[in-house]
Amino acid sequence: MSIRPNFRWFSSVASVLGSISINPFSGATSSAKAAETVVVRKGILESSISVADLRELAETGKVPAKLQAYANLLSEEQRSKIFRALQAKIPLNVVGLSNLLNTGIGTAILTDLTTVIPRRDGGGVEALRAALVQGAKAPEGLSVLSFIESYPSSRVVVDLDRAFAVLGNLNVSFWQTQRFMTAIAPQLAVAKPAFNLPFDPTQPGPNFVQVRALDLNDSTRNRHIPVDVYWSKAATADKPAIVFSHGLGSVRTDLRYLAEHLASHGYVVAALEHPGSNETNTNAAMAGKCPLLAPQEFLERPKDISFVLDELTKLNQTDDNLQGKIAIDRSVIIGYSFGGATALCLAGAELQLSGLKQRCQGDLIGFSLGEGIQCAAAGLPAERYQLRDGRIKRAIAMNPITSLLFGETGLSAIQIPTLIVASSADKTTPALAEQIAGFPKIPSLKWLVGFVGGTHLSVKDPSTTLDQFRRPSTGITGDEVVGDQAVSIRNYIKAVSLATAAQLTAEADKYAVFLTPEYAQFASTSAIPVRLITEISPEINAVVQTFIQGNK
Repeated sequence: MSIRPNFRWFSSVASVLGSISINPFSGATSSAKAAETVVVRKGILESSISVADLRELAETGKVPAKLQAYANLLSEEQRSKIFRALQAKIPLNVVGLSNLLNTGIGTAILTDLTTVIPRRDGGGVEALRAALVQGAKAPEGLSVLSFIESYPSSRVVVDLDRAFAVLGNLNVSFWQTQRFMTAIAPQLAVAKPAFNLPFDPTQPGPNFVQVRALDLNDSTRNRHIPVDVYWSKAATADKPAIVFSHGLGSVRTDLRYLAEHLASHGYVVAALEHPGSNETNTNAAMAGKCPLLAPQEFLERPKDISFVLDELTKLNQTDDNLQGKIAIDRSVIIGYSFGGATALCLAGAELQLSGLKQRCQGDLIGFSLGEGIQCAAAGLPAERYQLRDGRIKRAIAMNPITSLLFGETGLSAIQIPTLIVASSADKTTPALAEQIAGFPKIPSLKWLVGFVGGTHLSVKDPSTTLDQFRRPSTGITGDEVVGDQAVSIRNYIKAVSLATAAQLTAEADKYAVFLTPEYAQFASTSAIPVRLITEISPEINAVVQTFIQGNK
């Protein structure tokens, strides 16, 4: 998910909820009945804390004398978590937050979080939802204190042990990935090889890139699909067409740097927007005008790609500049995040939803954001869907979601060479669950690229990504590796994308070297080591299965 506003934003809300659980609260809304006391239970002990004392702690960083005895019951780590929670403030669109919390997934997670506040003490989904929305109206945004002060009772009771347990279970897949990376660290410590670079695939080609904007409409599905076509006069039908699928809540320029790079080397690249899951749709959802993510979108996205390929066929026959230059029947799909799942569907992966529907009825508190998004597919009526497009001959899926969508055997239906990209520090689509565990199931020729230290946004266009930092509703945190920090990652993506496309041309052998483990190590930096494999060794796969089984 590239996930611009709402869903990434949901991650922020979940974090605040977890933080909120560390301290006091839950609740409904009424400034006339604001909470004045938080009763914290830890085992058989119970302590009362005034909201005024909590505010003093948040503002000064010093534990008031009245709280010192209570603070002594906690570890240094727990005290630090509570202090950070009290200081956290997130500006949120109030209407958007309300709409988000009224979705099925929002309600399920709120239900899980109410276990922090014993129901006999007044906790409940509606109280929690209302206090969150009211608390978000505070000038500084949603915070622990604004939440408490919106609670419709003078007294809030919190089970502190349960609060820490809930917080510790947030995003289980991410923390499992970190433990997995530690377990296989010895296999990653490979010396950088001597490597004679035949040429530099990260450098732009010699051709001037032009962009043609298309305003397409699929009347049969009532889908308005804008497309940017990148091309140069060097484009020929000897090279495959390349189509991009963006992440959830994002835009068609997400990978503009990559589109320009490939076009400069003579490829025709079509970057489209999916109207049911782009930034426009997300903004409309925040305003209460449409769903955040309709279940049907999991089917419509691959159909969008097939529709655009149909339209490119027409361009190839009629356009003065592109006529005869677009090899539609030998196309490459490149997808990012939600678009990565779209790419895998077009490559032949079968949606298998019976397990997803069952899993998404259970406890969602430990889910990553990527897993939560996949749960939206539970609303589809059938159990299986096959959306393969035979014109797609190669697929690149960057940071895709796969763990729930494709069931046990859906990925085994992929019929074409496929490259999967994973980032070890990705909190949105954690690598172990979303990319690594499913990789052995792909039967065709395949590659797995790993960026050790890379994050979810690292592969994106820097201008698009950095713009998100100026949007308070995106929830992007400072631990994302983007911009100048991610130059080596984007350069490697340029190289392997170019090499993947070239495998469908007469220059296949010339570019094959860039799809090797040796080149991955050559492209590594001390900050971001890169690894490429075509198979997961039995030793590492045993470790993978141990971690995955522990998450079920």
